Amino acid sequence: MNKVKSFAIVSIFIILIATVFSFIYLTNLKPEIKITEKVPLADDANATAESVISLINSLNDFSFNFYNHISLSEKDNIFFSPYSIFVALSMAYEGAKDNTSKEMQNVLNVLQNDSVTLGTFGKVYNLLNQNQRGYTINTANAFWAHKDYRFLQNYLYILKNYYMAEANELDFAKNVEAAETINNWIEEKTHDKIQDMIDASMLSEMTKLVLTNAIYFKGLWENPFNPDNTYNRYFELLNENIVNVEMMSQESDFNYTETDDLQILELDYAGNDLSMIIVLPKENNISVAESAINIQNLSNWKNDFYQLEINVEIPKFKFEKKYILNDLLREMGIIDAFLPGVADFSGMDGTRYLYIGTALHQSFVEVNEEGTEAAAATAIIMEATAIPEYKEFIADHPFMFLIQHKETGAILFMGKVLDPSK
Repeated sequence: MNKVKSFAIVSIFIILIATVFSFIYLTNLKPEIKITEKVPLADDANATAESVISLINSLNDFSFNFYNHISLSEKDNIFFSPYSIFVALSMAYEGAKDNTSKEMQNVLNVLQNDSVTLGTFGKVYNLLNQNQRGYTINTANAFWAHKDYRFLQNYLYILKNYYMAEANELDFAKNVEAAETINNWIEEKTHDKIQDMIDASMLSEMTKLVLTNAIYFKGLWENPFNPDNTYNRYFELLNENIVNVEMMSQESDFNYTETDDLQILELDYAGNDLSMIIVLPKENNISVAESAINIQNLSNWKNDFYQLEINVEIPKFKFEKKYILNDLLREMGIIDAFLPGVADFSGMDGTRYLYIGTALHQSFVEVNEEGTEAAAATAIIMEATAIPEYKEFIADHPFMFLIQHKETGAILFMGKVLDPSK
């Protein structure tokens, strides 16, 4: 028994989650419809329409729960991929047992090793990675096992067939080489936007497993911003200080709604499969948006959207974030998974030696309008009618945003812009 406890204390695995999100507008090119190459498909045979809705609801609930926790400690810009974190944790959850499993299930709200749930993970993977029009999404999972350490075949089967996880073997005793190999994989999957994510000091001969998830997104606006209309403007911070930003500007038809305290705008991407939803407080008080945004209100806002010609101004911004998630996940209720001698991941290897040593999430976001020239045609028909409503959406103070996949409703990215100049 003493030998088992001693080994459990030093047998760790690491979860790495990398996210890249960028909008690039190619010089002198109009957005074009692009069908990406087919990728290998996950097993989705047992998925149903109802199970997809259920899984997406769990993901979106996790998204807002995660944001509520991270916003308590993060006083700067926030950006993360709830989808990416959710999938990485789910891969670990597939090997959890007893109270470790219960705690993770309470946070993720999904059924473990259920054939319908597993097939639904596969279905969502397939929907995101296939039939992309005018944008690129790449999601990738990988399983990095310490050489000669044996994992259960059923666990490996689940990761390979439902999560499409690549299986790899490394010698973590050679921590520099192992870190370089994993970092190279992350850099490749994120098109070099996430670099040097894992430090060699995080790895040792006692590391038995590293789970990685990477997601990369690149998209064009359905209605691009004309760079000629971008201008320097002030942006008022929460403390009422002023910073200068490059403000993109256009007047066009967008989905829009508002409440007493908020303006909500939807910006579609080319292909109309994804959209950005921006939640802008009418006054400089981001807490109004944070307290209002949840699954029910998001659904209500989308139902209330109406097409409106509106003057939209949003700042260009670019920032990179890196989070160590251990404490945050504990606060959310995943406790035992991080405790040596207590964690039970026997569904991975048949023992209780493993626990989570580190959970990392690194993300990159860039929003800009480089080079695209927009063209338009106008027809004027004179009729007697009511005076049209005119609205402005001027994001010159902190706001929240999220990126949603329209077909599934999955929230892929979420963030808060407090200072776009950073």
